[in-house]
Amino acid sequence: MAKRFAVYKGLQKPLVFKGFQGKYIYWGVGILLGGLVLGALTMSLVNMWLGAVVLAGSITGGLLYLAGKQKKGLHNKSRSRMVLIHPANLKKIKSYGRENRI
Repeated sequence: MAKRFAVYKGLQKPLVFKGFQGKYIYWGVGILLGGLVLGALTMSLVNMWLGAVVLAGSITGGLLYLAGKQKKGLHNKSRSRMVLIHPANLKKIKSYGRENRI
């Protein structure tokens, strides 16, 4: 007798982790690692307290920027609010091919 398993229905939905979707998860991991490296360099080269401030500021600022960017959508789209009017060049269409005809 064959076993029946429940089908997972969420396969067509984008990946979501802690409010970040799709490609923004990887961007968030990059911001965390970049902030950690920047803070560690500042701690070792300048001052421990300044490094802690740089670490916290870069991670917080980067994740807030990323959350704001995510609200615009998963893909970068140009959203033009102008009305674009394309001129009709019908004179070129009428003369097309007449010179080559016999």
